[in-house]
Amino acid sequence: MSDDIWKRDEIESPCIKVCVVHPEARLCTGCLRSIDEITQWSRLSVEARRAIIAELPGRAGRITRRRGGRAARLAR
Repeated sequence: MSDDIWKRDEIESPCIKVCVVHPEARLCTGCLRSIDEITQWSRLSVEARRAIIAELPGRAGRITRRRGGRAARLAR
């Protein structure tokens, strides 16, 4: 049996299942989308999804690596 839903020609989500929102940039550290983009993803048009995906590489610089944790506490 074949189900047409599995054959849809849609842009896949950029989600990599590392769902942590950066506290300052307010972007997911895994896929680099905003909370609004993530929640609206299934309702967006193909063109809107393509536009967001095209922007994602440029967003990587907005997220800085954390420099903390145990090593930072011990250094104080």
